[in-house]
Amino acid sequence: MREVFHQSLEDVQGRLVEIAELVTVAIDKATRAFGTSDVALAEEVIEADAVIDEKAIALDELAIEILARQQPVARDLRIVVSALRMSASLERMGDIAEHIAQLTRMRFPERAIPKGLKSTFLKMGELDVEVARQLAELLRTQDLAMTEAIRNADDKLDELHLSVFEKVLSDSWQGEASATVDATLASRYHERFADHAVSVAKKVAYLSTGDWTTSTDAIDIVAPQE
Repeated sequence: MREVFHQSLEDVQGRLVEIAELVTVAIDKATRAFGTSDVALAEEVIEADAVIDEKAIALDELAIEILARQQPVARDLRIVVSALRMSASLERMGDIAEHIAQLTRMRFPERAIPKGLKSTFLKMGELDVEVARQLAELLRTQDLAMTEAIRNADDKLDELHLSVFEKVLSDSWQGEASATVDATLASRYHERFADHAVSVAKKVAYLSTGDWTTSTDAIDIVAPQE
């Protein structure tokens, strides 16, 4: 019975990695579409979001089945409950990638990035893709060094997010109302994407150390310790 439980936890971890990899593809395509007004690429992201949603639901169902059949306690219970919460964050990250793609489609054939903010949003997109790749690697390897990298990237995104608001609120801003709305929404999407990644990273670290602030060493969320 214990072996079956461990196999189920391995399945949970594998599914989390799979969803994280799909999210990485989604944000990569979404930010490239946003930067180049590639509506075809944006459509790919929008259509593929259903796959991420389906896999997140399947993972949740597996976790609920484990809770019902195995009745885990202590750290085992934390692993399964955390997997449910991580799944929700990953699914939300997929939704955010879709939102960025929808902005591209909505403004096509015009550019979705307001004039004067192209370099800022290109950098935000690069950081989001980097964060997604690091998160997938963290879930795959449980190397807590990745959490530090994710947090650092999130800090940079926070700074860029603030710079967008300073830009649109400045006296020199000449964008129309639609450009102001687009800039505000897009900046928020990029910033929130990384926030969800940080949330997942913290949960992975906590499962290993019992400490929400730990960001070094390696962990193993598959082999529970009593």
